[in-house]
Amino acid sequence: LRLALPQRSAFHLQKIEDGHLNNSLGSPVQADVYFPRLIVPFCGHIKGGMRPGKKILVMGIVDLNPESFGISLTCGESEDPPADVAIELKAVFTERQFVRNSCVAGEWGEEQSSIPYFPFIPDQPFRVEILCEHPRFRIFVDGHQLFDFYHRIETLSAIDTIKINGDLQLTKLG
Repeated sequence: LRLALPQRSAFHLQKIEDGHLNNSLGSPVQADVYFPRLIVPFCGHIKGGMRPGKKILVMGIVDLNPESFGISLTCGESEDPPADVAIELKAVFTERQFVRNSCVAGEWGEEQSSIPYFPFIPDQPFRVEILCEHPRFRIFVDGHQLFDFYHRIETLSAIDTIKINGDLQLTKLG
């Protein structure tokens, strides 16, 4: 991928001897390492599925004028029939809610929405951690435990896919 940048650009890139790129502000940009793009909507595989003690990390930046975004852990990627959803987390900005639910055999369960506070701010970074424990998922946002969600899917190892969509940019997954 080669970008044509105008010569007068404030961020004109120049190749230098040691394999780095420098922008006009002098900060080095590594030229020979490329990371896969974290494009939204995102769908990725969770190696080995979930198990007690396993943690999923989602870091990103909320869009400037967000309506909502969602993070789902599912049993596969199937759309038809739809894969079981072990947990779907949805941040809804108009209602300042962080709702969660699951869908087993095509049936959505009872939605949960009580939270002590709404942790997401437009145009600001966030860190969501989903910790799998034996009876439940523990959800942390920016290091603070926000709520628990008890498993509705028995076979944790079947939970092998993460899907992320909505009004955010992903910066890191782990």
